[in-house]
Amino acid sequence: MTKKSKLSPEDWLLAGFRALTQNGPAALKAEALARDLGTTKGSFYWHFADVPAFHAAMLAFWEERAFSDVVDQLATEPTSAARLRKLGQIAASANDPSHGGIGAEPAVRAWARSDSGVAAAVARVDQQRLDYLKWLLGEMNISNPEVARFVYAASIGMEDLASRDGEDNAGAM
Repeated sequence: MTKKSKLSPEDWLLAGFRALTQNGPAALKAEALARDLGTTKGSFYWHFADVPAFHAAMLAFWEERAFSDVVDQLATEPTSAARLRKLGQIAASANDPSHGGIGAEPAVRAWARSDSGVAAAVARVDQQRLDYLKWLLGEMNISNPEVARFVYAASIGMEDLASRDGEDNAGAM
């Protein structure tokens, strides 16, 4: 990106997720992000009041993508079984930017271990996902809530594992 191109808030947020994924939460600073984007800090402060506001925007963006956007994609499937299958495909490709993922789930979860605000966002998303999964499985006459928890835990673990070993989860889902 050159200095002449106008950056949007989403450009900054995506740069933040790349930085978070590559270097952890300490990399989420205006100057470092501006340097990575080839621009000045002024552009950052044009869109965000300060770094905490940027962090809040990142979390809101992640929460939307991590739950509502996924449920919207599933709504087009004709049956509960088809929605569950598609959910598995989405989960398997969540960290692949070429499939619409921002590649940040494991990094956001790691960030949550040291930041209570991030931990609260992760807890909200986890609860929404579990509630949806319980509902979806219930539509298929699977009423044991532990099944939803098991499926969700496997999905989270597979994502984390793939982020560390570079393996593709698509075949396992």
